[in-house]
Order: sequence, then structure tokens, then C-alpha cells
Amino acid sequence: MGTNRLTRSATDSMLGGVCGGIARYFGIDSTIVRLVFVLAVLSGLSPLIYVILWIVMPKEELALPSTPAQDPTGEWKYDPYTGQKLN
Repeated sequence: MGTNRLTRSATDSMLGGVCGGIARYFGIDSTIVRLVFVLAVLSGLSPLIYVILWIVMPKEELALPSTPAQDPTGEWKYDPYTGQKLN
């Protein structure tokens, strides 16, 4: 389970990841948060609040895979830099 820190989402993002991050923080669907922001546009404050949150909220850090990339198709036969056959 992830941390309970308010960050912009790196994976659930349509524009800046703000709505995805807020949804993950509160444990709700990001579509609901996006809908609330769209409805709030009528008030005129929503775009300003979104931009401020985009600037203030840190971007979520994704963990890099610990193993090197594997060739799932078996097509990597030669090193592209040296041309030598790979084992």
C-alpha cells in the first residue's frame, strides 16, 4: 500500500496529475475529482486552484525496476552498439 502523502499522480494523469493525486489521497475515483473540478469551473476559481495545486504539489516518484530490461520476444540477438551476438 502506498504512502498517505498528497502528491501529483505520475500514472493517473490527464493534465498535471493533480486530480489523480487528490483522488488517491482520499481513496476515491479520480473521475469524481475531475468532475468536481469541471463543475467548479463555473465559479471561476477552479482553473486558478488547479494551477496553484499543480505548482505546489510535488510529483509522485516512481520506483525504478530493480532488474534490467528483459527481452520478452526473444528478438534481441545482437548488441546494437557493437554488433556482437548476445548470449
